[in-house]
This record gives sequence, structure tokens and C-alpha cells, in this order.
Amino acid sequence: MTDNYVDLLIIGAGPAGLTAAQYGSRANLKVLVIEQLASGGQALVIDVLENYPGNIEQLDAAGNVVSGIKSGYDFAMDLHKQAENFGSSFFSGSVSSLKKENDIFTISLADGTFYKAASVIIATGAKPRFLGVPGEKEFSGKGVSYCAACDGNFFRNKKIFVVGGGDAACDEARYLSRLTDKVILIHRRDTFRAQKALVERTINNPNIEARYNLVINEIKGSAKVSSVILRNTKTGEVYEEETDAVFIFAGTVPQSELAREIGAALDESGYIITDQKMATNIEGLFAAGDIRSGAFRQVVTAAADGAVAAHHAAEYIDEKN
Repeated sequence: MTDNYVDLLIIGAGPAGLTAAQYGSRANLKVLVIEQLASGGQALVIDVLENYPGNIEQLDAAGNVVSGIKSGYDFAMDLHKQAENFGSSFFSGSVSSLKKENDIFTISLADGTFYKAASVIIATGAKPRFLGVPGEKEFSGKGVSYCAACDGNFFRNKKIFVVGGGDAACDEARYLSRLTDKVILIHRRDTFRAQKALVERTINNPNIEARYNLVINEIKGSAKVSSVILRNTKTGEVYEEETDAVFIFAGTVPQSELAREIGAALDESGYIITDQKMATNIEGLFAAGDIRSGAFRQVVTAAADGAVAAHHAAEYIDEKN
């Protein structure tokens, strides 16, 4: 085979893709991971990865902290290094096309580079869902953000609105509460859908004010965000309130364009349908992590998906040889 041929090509370097790379390389496969941005995916914005099994504070005999709980960033960097140590290669680029012909996958990149592979794992994850309200796009980077770890420091001791009701919204609100005592978490329903323990810690945080049945109709300002127009979903009341920033965590959109192009089965929301082996309806094509239909979107399950996908991709390749 040519230099641009690999046994296993993984698209996406989040926890699923990085774990798949480890398991693929340990199975003695030639593995290439292609990532458009930086390794880690959405794990990069996790401030404290407190619910990953075994990720705890290490104490000495005197009770002093020897090492703390890893951040999502540190965890991702360790995953990347592990995959490299096992022999995986990485390439930075945007995949523009994925095709299969005569049992060989061809992956084309936006810069004209292409690779061929015996098997492919799609681990492209999902991106933040936009509210789609006036002012959101205009003030992106000027008070509107989708990443507390990235932009929270700009709003120390400022008033911040956080939008959302899931795990991400609660996590990010808690992160921001370390920077200011004026965090207002709003949700369009009357209960949060995040994990119960996480909700309790969030609403009991003295720096977070939880408000229910509220949505943002508009984000206003001049050079930067200065206020929001809020609407009560039960009473219909509309009013304006000053704020310095709006952090939005309103769900995710699956990055499944490549899967759709090649003919992989998707669910009604656009997530890739797989079996328990992480296999799609296309032989040799697997999916792992947040991109997968029905996934419990956590770092630990993404990593497990990646391991399972790589294991069965290796089996598939062995059967074809």
C-alpha cells in the first residue's frame, strides 16, 4: 500500500477518538487521527473532571493534596500523549469527503490531501446549539460565549446570564460562580434536566440564582453586550434586564455531514445509528462518542465507545485480510 494508506482512520480527536486511537494502535494497526481543531473536543472546556472514574485528589499520609482532580484539558492532553506513545499519528485538517469503494475508504481533506483506510471511525461529536435570537451572532465574542473556561475570566465580578438546563449549563454556571457572585441561570422549563446531584449543587450555590420558565428573546448592546430581553414562557411577560455577558448552553448539534454523505443511517436528530459494536449500516464504518445516536454524552462513555469501536474495527480488518 502507499504512504497515504492506513489501517484505521479516526475522524475527530475528542475522548472517543483518542481512546479509539490507543486501542487501535495497541492492536498493531496503523492508525491516523484527523482533527480539525485541537485534541480533546468538548472535554477541553470542563474545568474539573470530577465524575471520571478514578480521577480524584491524591493525598499523602498527612492528608495533604499530592495531586488534584484533572481538568478536562489535562485529561485530553494525557489521552493524546498516550495515543502517540502507542504509535498513533495525528494530522490537523478538515475532512471534506468520505467515500467507500471496493472495501477501501477514501478520505479527502479541504486542502487537497487524501488518505485511504481499511476502516474508519467517525468521532466528530457535536457542536453547541445556537439560540437563534437577534444579537446572538452580532455579539459573539463581545459578551456572548459558548465556553466558560475560555471566556469566563473576562467577566470577573460582572453580571452573567447562563442559558440552559442540562449538565453543561450547570457545570458552566458553577465554573463562572468562582469568578463572580452574580450568575443567573435561566431555563425555559420549570425543572432542570441535568443529573440530580449536579442540579442540587448548582441551585444551592450562593453565587448562582436559578430562574425558571424564562427564555431570551434578544441580546442587546452597542460595542458589547449590555442587556437581554427576557420572556416568561408561562405568563408571556417580556422585560429587559442589564447584563455583562450571556453564556449559552442550549444543547448540541451532531456533526454528521460525512456520515450522511456516505449513506450511514441517522436518527431523526441527525445522530449516527450504531449497534453494540459501534458499527454503522456501512461495513467497516464505525461511530463513537457524542455523534452516536442514544449515547449518554459523558467523557467516560465516549472513551468506552472509542475502545469498543477500535476493537471491532480491528476484528473487521482481520477478517478482510
